[in-house]
Amino acid sequence: MTTGTIQTPADERADKPVTLRTLAGMARRGEPFACLTCYEATAARWLERAGVHLLLVGDTAAEVVLGLPSTVHMPLEVAVALTAGVKRGAPNTVVMADMPFMSYQASEADALRNAGRFMTEGLADVVKVEADKSLAPLVSRMSRAGIPICGHVGSKPQRAGLTGGYAAAGRDPASAQAVVDDAMALEDAGAVLLLVEAVPPEVADRILDRTGVPLIGIGAGPACHGQILVLHDLLGLTDRQPPFAGPVADFGASLQEAADRWVRRVRAREVTAHRYSMRVDPR
Repeated sequence: MTTGTIQTPADERADKPVTLRTLAGMARRGEPFACLTCYEATAARWLERAGVHLLLVGDTAAEVVLGLPSTVHMPLEVAVALTAGVKRGAPNTVVMADMPFMSYQASEADALRNAGRFMTEGLADVVKVEADKSLAPLVSRMSRAGIPICGHVGSKPQRAGLTGGYAAAGRDPASAQAVVDDAMALEDAGAVLLLVEAVPPEVADRILDRTGVPLIGIGAGPACHGQILVLHDLLGLTDRQPPFAGPVADFGASLQEAADRWVRRVRAREVTAHRYSMRVDPR
């Protein structure tokens, strides 16, 4: 029976907060879940209303919010504050914090403290680390401390300096197996989610075959349990789109057009029709 109204994903989850348990259940049932990056409360509020299941406060904020040259420049303090803002804007959505470059690599003690800050000050539901199997002991220690971890395998932007730029991963048999081994080791260490970036679909398929936690993909083919993109790429706000990130809107041009109209209104002194009036002196 229909009521004449259009049901949206947000309607389907009304009054039902999305949790890590929700995502695990969707993965078991073969129901894809949608993820996007987000960096502030207002956008988070609208994305939650749209039914997005997970919001990642990514270190891409260094580039798209702060105008810095790469993700390795993301300040820890800013990342914690942005994460909290996103969670306040989307309290019923899983919010994942991205641990910035050198916030977890220097020592286990630093890593635990910083990850803990994302949970307490940043209000995060899960914390993401770019990792290979060599960091499995750290992931294990974080997990034992009660910090839910997402292990990021495949292409790792924080290590782009080693190769002179961003590059896909797992494109030959040896490196493909290394990506799969990394994913398996991180799950064994206690990771509750995995994210694989910029690998051939066959690599993601092998990870799915060999692991049991939800797998989020970005540029990793359609089979992953969840899919994520940078919000600015999705909305057409970036000048250079990754090849796997086709925009669904042209907000960049729309924003420019709106600003241009504002400039012309200001020049014409047509800013607003509203006028405040002087109050009558009560004396």
